[in-house]
Amino acid sequence: MVTQKSALHSPSSVIKISSRAIFFVSDGTGITAETLGKGLLSQFEGINFRQIRFPFVDSPEKAADCLLHIREMREQDGIRPLVIMTMMDPNISAMLRQEDALFLDLFEVFIAPLEKELGVRSAHTVGRSHGHTGSEYANRIAAISFAISHDDGVSDANLKNADVILVGVSRCGKTPTSMYLSMQFGIRAANYPLIPEDFERDRLPDTLLPFRDKVFGLTIAPDQLHRIRQERRPDSSYAAQETCRKEVAAAKRMMQREGIVWFDMTSRSIEEIAVQIMQAINKRNAPGAG
Repeated sequence: MVTQKSALHSPSSVIKISSRAIFFVSDGTGITAETLGKGLLSQFEGINFRQIRFPFVDSPEKAADCLLHIREMREQDGIRPLVIMTMMDPNISAMLRQEDALFLDLFEVFIAPLEKELGVRSAHTVGRSHGHTGSEYANRIAAISFAISHDDGVSDANLKNADVILVGVSRCGKTPTSMYLSMQFGIRAANYPLIPEDFERDRLPDTLLPFRDKVFGLTIAPDQLHRIRQERRPDSSYAAQETCRKEVAAAKRMMQREGIVWFDMTSRSIEEIAVQIMQAINKRNAPGAG
């Protein structure tokens, strides 16, 4: 029988465990490591991955601090942590690998085969994956500002400039999805909550009607919505299971009647939903699209 104690001396031992620490480590922002890492982890159900982020590990001192945390987590859990990295400095990478953990360096996995195939050595420069021109950067900042100023129906000004307008019941995930679209894709995203008054009128808010071609819906399972609202307003009518059930059902009926494409947030990450929305936007904007 394999115990947690013996696992420290047998890294290859397979142990079924419901919780595992994972470190996202990078000498840059860590966005690449975290985004790709989460995509990998999404394939493993039933495990609670406790995420620890260490961006800008670009010196021996910072590497030593990160190394200490990895060691402490291993000793605390009795099993080696997972470490997903994007490191350009081989010396710092080697320093981190002194600890007993499963290290997956995404740049190492992909760049070495590319160098061999292309016959060219990579730049090995920190931050290249997030490089952008001045105009691209300005556009992304403008998109973030747009998403903030058009969050939760706060403003209906300049909706003609929106790339996408997300609708759905309160707390279904509109705000984080809008922000992700703006930050990762430079999309100008507005979002509007569908409220009981909209369901009584049985139609979209009037301010959105001229822009129906930009509207996408988000939905969520009523029981999950109940849990989310319960944390925000415990034991309120807003969080009641019956309220959640009725609002979700009414929102779906409205979106179906209005011909609005909607996406279910219940078992999908924000990243997955954002990619699906981008695909839908590209399809709508394709030449010859109706």
